[in-house]
Amino acid sequence: MLTAELAGLSGLELMRWVQAERPTGIPSIGRLLGMRFDEVELGRIVLSLETRPDFANPLGTVHGGIAATMLDSAMACAVHTTLAAGVGYTTLELKVNYIRAAKTDGTTLTAEGTVIHAGRSTATAEGKVLDDRGELIAHATTTCLILDPEG
Repeated sequence: MLTAELAGLSGLELMRWVQAERPTGIPSIGRLLGMRFDEVELGRIVLSLETRPDFANPLGTVHGGIAATMLDSAMACAVHTTLAAGVGYTTLELKVNYIRAAKTDGTTLTAEGTVIHAGRSTATAEGKVLDDRGELIAHATTTCLILDPEG
C-alpha cells in the first residue's frame, strides 16, 4: 500500500493493516524489537514479542525500557484506533509500574492497551505486560495529545 493510501485510513484501519500485512520494509520500533500485533479492536490493542539477550540490562534481565516501550506502543496504538484518518497523537505522559523482572531467554511478553477516555484534545489509556506464564511484569497509564489538523 502506498503512503498516500495509508494516510487515508482511519486509525483502526491502519492498525488492522499493520496486523494483517506485518510490513517489514517500514522502519519502526515494532520492527526493531520484533513486536507483533496479535489483536486489534476499537480502543484495544494486544501486541507481543520474544525476549532476547540484546534486551538485557546490566543485571541480565529484560531492561525496563522494553516493557515501557511495549506499554507505550500498546496504549498509544489503542488510542490511535479511535482516531479518524488524518488525525494524529503523541504521548504526553507515561507512568509505568514495574512488578517483576523478565528473562531474556525467548520468553513471550504480551502487552495489552485499552482506552479509558478518547476526547477531542486528549485521550487516556491503561496497559499491562504479562509473561508467558501470565505473571504481571508491569502496568501503566498514559495520556495522549490528539493532533487534529482540522481543529
